[in-house]
Parts: sequence; structure tokens; C-alpha cells
Amino acid sequence: MRAIAYDQFGPAREVLKSVDLEEPKPKDGEVVVNLSYSGVNPSDVKARAGLRPGVTKPAFQMIIPHSDGSGVIISAGDGVDKARIGQRVWVWNGQWARAFGTMAEYIVLPDAQAVAMPDEISMEAGAAFGIPGLTAAHCLFAGSDLEDKTVLVSGGAGAVGHIAVQLAKWAGASVIATASCKNHSKVRSAGADCVLDYGSATLTEDIKALCTTGIDRAVELEFGMNAGMLAEVMKPMGTIAAYGSALDMFPALPFSQYLFKALTIDISLIYLLEADARKKAIKVLHSASLAGALRPEIDQIYDFQDCAQAHDDILQGGRTGASLIRI
Repeated sequence: MRAIAYDQFGPAREVLKSVDLEEPKPKDGEVVVNLSYSGVNPSDVKARAGLRPGVTKPAFQMIIPHSDGSGVIISAGDGVDKARIGQRVWVWNGQWARAFGTMAEYIVLPDAQAVAMPDEISMEAGAAFGIPGLTAAHCLFAGSDLEDKTVLVSGGAGAVGHIAVQLAKWAGASVIATASCKNHSKVRSAGADCVLDYGSATLTEDIKALCTTGIDRAVELEFGMNAGMLAEVMKPMGTIAAYGSALDMFPALPFSQYLFKALTIDISLIYLLEADARKKAIKVLHSASLAGALRPEIDQIYDFQDCAQAHDDILQGGRTGASLIRI
């Protein structure tokens, strides 16, 4: 099978190499998926570049990157219902704590990690459901009902944020989102009731003016940078669902404000979701999609040989949706 792999950290164009490997065979409880798309995420790029703190060398002798993808099950090991063969599926945690991810023609993985996908959901959407989709769904629905609540979505034009805006609106929430000015119309089209410039000097005041009673739940991309603002705009007993803080990994918190509002900081790492929480997030993604309320934005679809270009583009930032590679 064709695959793209690396055996050392470094620039994408130097370390990502095309390789030819044997087609995998399923063991007990496993399935083999013939992949249509591989989803590329910032975490994949940082792992390949060696940008994770404290990690000095790859965990495996050879790594096929990427955790997200979609395709069709072509074989199943013992203990797996053979009726699954031929199912359209999307996969999660393809390369989490495993050597071989989705940047290949085939992937073998535990049965539960290949999620049966309704025919109404496209392969492209399925490939964006892994890290971006599950993150958005879990950040929003890990707590109480969102109907008639006010949700703040940071980075509403990004892969996670754009899905979060759609899901929050589908759930009956009022949605305030932040984005760069050039993406305001896109985020409004996704369902946001109001979109604000995340770089505005008056962002805190603008949010408080829009929601005088406070934000019930925030889906936060840059927790460190926005910790002070969140202390001001959140409702007492509100929840900050934080899934990123790349621009400030060691934030100083205004603890007294957090304390006297009794705010909950819910840090989400989607790779570690327990089974029940993951099932709930998967149900949300499928239900919203089938209701016509969710369509993941695709920033760009790259050809197989352009994997390094996809990594470079993600590292530069500025995406407005998921990045996929056509297998």
C-alpha cells in the first residue's frame, strides 16, 4: 500500500517520505479500512515537527501520521460482525499512541474506532469528524442542555469553531463568536447571532453589552490569551470549555474573579475521551448532520503527493476549516 511516513522530526518536506508497505491484516476485534480521505490537524503537524514539549524523538521507528479519516471497511477480524464489511466509516485516534495513522491507502484499527457513517454524510465530512468534530461536540454537550443558553465560541471560523457554532445553534443556544473581520460573514452564515473581532480592544465590553447576564458556556481556542476576558464575561457558575492555548501555554489567571463566580474550567483533550462521552459526541455529530444543521467547512483538499504542503500550510495558520488529503 502507498503511505507517507517519517522516522525523524523535522521540516515536512525533509522528513515526510513516500513508502510502500504491505496491506495490513486485521487481528481479533479489528477492521481494515480502505481510506478515501485523511484529515490533517495541527496536532499532527506539531508531532511531526517535534514541537511537543519534552518529546525529543518519535515514539516509533516509523510513523504514518494523522488521526482522522474516512473510507470503507474491507475486512474484519474474529469477533467483529462480518456485516461491517462494506460499511462507510469515519475513524478517530488513528495515530494516537499508535505508529500507523490515516496517511495511507489502508488502516487497521480496533472495531470501535471505525464509526459507521450514514449515507447522507459525505466522506469529506466524515474525515473532519475526528478531532475537530468530536472536540466541538464534547466542549458543547459535556454539560447541561444548551437551549436558551448563551454560548461564546472563540475562533468561529476555524475547523473546531465553525462546527461549534453550527452545533450550538442547532441545540437552541444564542451564539456569540469571535473571528477575524474577513471571516465574519462566514461565521454568521454558520448560525452565529453576532460575530466580533477577536483582536478588538473593546472585545470584553462588546460581549458584556451583547449579553448582560453573562455567558453560560464558552468554547475556547486560546485560553491563556483570553483568561482575563472570560473572567469578566462569564455568568456565575458558567463553564469554560478550553481545548487550546497555543499562544500562551503558561497563563496567569485572575483567580479571585474565577473563584467568586465559581467558574468551571473544563479542559478537553479529545484523544482521551471515555467511551460514554465519545458516544454522546458521535451521536450529536450524526444527529445534527442528518437534520441538515451541520456541514463541516473544508479549507482545502490536497492530493496524496502534497502531504508536505498541507503540513506547511497548517503550520502557517489562518485556515478556515478542515484540511483533507485525498487518498
